[in-house]
Amino acid sequence: MEKLEISQVKNIEGIGWALLATALFSTAAAMAKVAVQDYHVLQILFFRQLVVFVSSLPSITRSFPAALKTSYPLLHLCRLSGAFVALSAGIWAVAVLPLTTAVTLGFAQVFFVSLLAFIFLREKIGIHRVIAVVVGFMGVIVVMRPGVEGVVNIYALIPLFGALGAAIAITSVRKLSQTESTATLLVYQAVFVGVLAGIPLFWVWKTPSVFGLILLLAMGVLAAIGQWVGVRALRVGEASVVSNIDYVKLIFAGVFGYFLFAEFPDSYTIIGAAIIIGSSVYLYFRESGR
Repeated sequence: MEKLEISQVKNIEGIGWALLATALFSTAAAMAKVAVQDYHVLQILFFRQLVVFVSSLPSITRSFPAALKTSYPLLHLCRLSGAFVALSAGIWAVAVLPLTTAVTLGFAQVFFVSLLAFIFLREKIGIHRVIAVVVGFMGVIVVMRPGVEGVVNIYALIPLFGALGAAIAITSVRKLSQTESTATLLVYQAVFVGVLAGIPLFWVWKTPSVFGLILLLAMGVLAAIGQWVGVRALRVGEASVVSNIDYVKLIFAGVFGYFLFAEFPDSYTIIGAAIIIGSSVYLYFRESGR
């Protein structure tokens, strides 16, 4: 077997980290669908970012204030704005749409990431990656068939806006992660998004029960770990490769939807999922040279 190129090895490692991040974020999304029945979207987001901020403190304090310094304030602003839109829209989407539909529409970020990575990061997007993205999105269209009404519903725009925000954040992190520490990336997001979500709490706050508090904090813990893992994936792998693994969320959404919310996938969902998974497997074997 020929020795793998360094870029291929890094992409394989990035894919592994991305799979773990996907599992963590999917679990947090399912928990958000439960929590949003009792708590406002911004309150859920506030708790999530509070935990992320606390988890970043040990790393920040070790190198404070140098860890807060950055040479790319405008890029941070773009990344943070995209993150706020993505996180808010993600929680809102699972509140008004079936979990599988919300996740499926969010897959539009793969197209956005590939385009932004090509334009701003000068990443090469060969024919095989183009095929993987296009085929994967064809699977998304198939999965959308049971919820065609949702496409013309105003609520369907929520996860699409979230997908664009996520793509902006992912592309920005890919650039920033080459010079900024993981702790710096996370603390900026935790503070910025936390403040934006925290200000309206004067009007939407609801004191959580013991179970609610545990649920909100657990979501934050999973999200914090997921973000650390996600940044690691983007640090070692190319954005256009790592982002394609996001399709695996559909598997988790289907499982959680079935067992927690009695959402039964039909034949279109199963066929679409097979296509989506196939595109990710294809990309993995192309990058590993097998």
